[in-house]
Amino acid sequence: MGSVVAAEGCVERAVDIGRVDRTRDRLPDGDTVDALAEMFRLLGDPSRMKVLFALLEAGEMCVCDLAATVDASESSVSQGLRLLRSAGVVSRRRDGRRVHYSLADGHVRMLLDLSAEHHSHGAG
Repeated sequence: MGSVVAAEGCVERAVDIGRVDRTRDRLPDGDTVDALAEMFRLLGDPSRMKVLFALLEAGEMCVCDLAATVDASESSVSQGLRLLRSAGVVSRRRDGRRVHYSLADGHVRMLLDLSAEHHSHGAG
């Protein structure tokens, strides 16, 4: 029988320098990686994720409607929206005294859709 090797290890220690260099050249720069990590940290909060999926379904909602939809306080929803807006994940539109929030763009919609689809494939 063959030897058992841990999935994360190499059977033979040899580095393909050409492949490593080509891959390194295509990696995002440090600032981009930091910004993306921060965005995923923001998305990693279940309360904020509920708000994002509510916006995905509704298209646009005010804070009080969002809070009622996700069973959270208006202040916690407002705080989450502030963080998400500063990260460019949601946008807002003022209508008189009311502020309506929506997902910033199609990329955010796609990210949420693909994440939910990915999760459903692993749940079975």
